[in-house]
Amino acid sequence: MPSKIRKLTLTADHIARIHKVVQDQGLTPGAELHTDADYDSWVEQMIRTHPASTTPTRLFAYGSLIWKPEIEHVGEQLGIARGWHRSFCFRMTRFRGTPEQPGLMMALDRGGQCQGLLYDLPNDNLESQFGKLFRREFTYKPANSMPRWITVETASGAIPALTFVMNRASALYAGRQSLEAVADVLARACGHWGTGAEYL
Repeated sequence: MPSKIRKLTLTADHIARIHKVVQDQGLTPGAELHTDADYDSWVEQMIRTHPASTTPTRLFAYGSLIWKPEIEHVGEQLGIARGWHRSFCFRMTRFRGTPEQPGLMMALDRGGQCQGLLYDLPNDNLESQFGKLFRREFTYKPANSMPRWITVETASGAIPALTFVMNRASALYAGRQSLEAVADVLARACGHWGTGAEYL
């Protein structure tokens, strides 16, 4: 007879039990970082492929960009991205994990749906806004979290929006895992930014 799953509330006490001081080991040996020219190329590509350049540009936020957008925006509304879902599919060997005990971070992966927040961006400085966003969202080559135009459903209809999706070709793509496997990783992982439990 299968055992019953116990419900557990994650508290500050639980998080404190696994916290430890971890020194930042720096860049992975051999890692290649994006250059200013690389970021400029990404910005040019995303502006060139803008699906609705005569309307306000929207950014679909589904994670840390919701509570820490760090960009100018002139409006916001709720939206649902169908065909994409939040997933602990981004393996972290730095920040909230180490090479010896990798952590997991959420990213947007294919399938399902995801509710998030749409930010209206001012169109007069998109190059600057995109450059700032891209430098925040991806640093290593190849990009782990890639910019992409998607369609988001809102109360007023379907709207194109820029978002960041997991690069399945990345060596840090963890794929789909069971809830138990994700919980086990988050309960153990800790990096110089803190623990996986704290991130959760």
